[in-house]
Amino acid sequence: MMVAQILAVVIFVFMFAMIVVDKIERQYVTLGCGALTLVLVFGLCMHSLTAIWNTLNVRTIFTMDFWYQAGESAESSGGINWATIIFIAGMMVMVEGMARVGFFRWLCMRIAQLVHYKTVPIFITFMIMSAVLAMFIDSITVILFLAAVTVELAGLLKFTPVPMIMAEVFCANLGGSATMCGDPPNIIIGTSLHYTFTDFITNTGVIVGVALIAVVIYFYFVFRNELKKKTGEVTENPEELDPKKIITDKKGFVISCIIFLCAVVMLITHAQTGLTVAFIGLFIALVTLLAAGKAAGSILKKVDYKTLLFFVGLFIVVNGLEETGILKIIANFIGSISGGNVYVIVGIILWISAIASAVVDNIPFAATMVPVIRTLSQTQGVGLPILAWAMAIGTDVGGSATPIGASANVVGIAVAEKNGHHIGWGKYCKSVMPVTVLVLLIATAILFVRYL
Repeated sequence: MMVAQILAVVIFVFMFAMIVVDKIERQYVTLGCGALTLVLVFGLCMHSLTAIWNTLNVRTIFTMDFWYQAGESAESSGGINWATIIFIAGMMVMVEGMARVGFFRWLCMRIAQLVHYKTVPIFITFMIMSAVLAMFIDSITVILFLAAVTVELAGLLKFTPVPMIMAEVFCANLGGSATMCGDPPNIIIGTSLHYTFTDFITNTGVIVGVALIAVVIYFYFVFRNELKKKTGEVTENPEELDPKKIITDKKGFVISCIIFLCAVVMLITHAQTGLTVAFIGLFIALVTLLAAGKAAGSILKKVDYKTLLFFVGLFIVVNGLEETGILKIIANFIGSISGGNVYVIVGIILWISAIASAVVDNIPFAATMVPVIRTLSQTQGVGLPILAWAMAIGTDVGGSATPIGASANVVGIAVAEKNGHHIGWGKYCKSVMPVTVLVLLIATAILFVRYL
């Protein structure tokens, strides 16, 4: 078993290092390391076909509980979390369907129109919109469209888009931590530990609501002077700024809005209806494709299959750590250094999650930590929910601190760079790190006061 443990750790560390170096596409890294885990750790060292079968976890897809849960379900088994993958795939299809008919650009331009194209009001409303949209749509997608529209508005209204994009990225990560479907780490936490949309919104959502007020005030005072500077003379073109001109398919636009609202309602009520997130994701994807008609093929082509494959490999590698007992050792270590003090344990989970997510991608970190907090709860007598909320806030908010901490950050900076606006590490960290610490302090206070 010792050799299996060493191999599992070596493969995991190698995978993390390769993801950080970013020389090979990350889905190839996780799939390759996943294959090594199956062959070397489970096959050669453990001689366990059962461990391989449990890790692949295909049988769960064919059980009733995977699609519909009439009551409290048992703890999630380890291995590939197919519910997470199917749900994310379904949301990707829905978002591509909405993008095809111009929903996101219309929404951004409509809000800009409502505040009369004034830079500071646009800045504040776009921050709030970024947080709200990220509660229901993956933060990567939110930033992809929001940053592009911000650059477009900046060109028309002659202001620098850099401060706005950085604030939008932070708010997207913050808003994503409010719900189960907002950020990939939360989807992993929710599906693995069987928490619902309502569980998240009434716990992490409260923290996010309080923190968002502080964040908007912070960014306003930090960037207000930069936003007031004009980069040239404004020459508004009504044709370019008119939201109505953006909608490419009016019928499709209305249908997309209805599908989006259905997805929100299904997510909010899934604890009552018993429909799992896997069912919701598949249902929404099928309805979107049926509504798209001939355009269904183009929607499917735009789905980010690389990210889905990344998740498959990641879950296999993490399960290698779980099956060999490494994660239990980590949990016991956290328990021992905390001396069993519940305040220290919660603080460690929140701040370690934040610090780690600032340096490495928060998705693999979240997948690794779920079984750790489950074990911590069992061995130290700490409530599992509070550890889950601490980890969700830590991974999502901590990921905002650096340009590489979360996928949304990378996307936002890439959109800015593509349009000639450089966002360096120095500028990003100087502006965003202080507000990251501020939100984590607010979260720590609320967690301690409300739950302990």
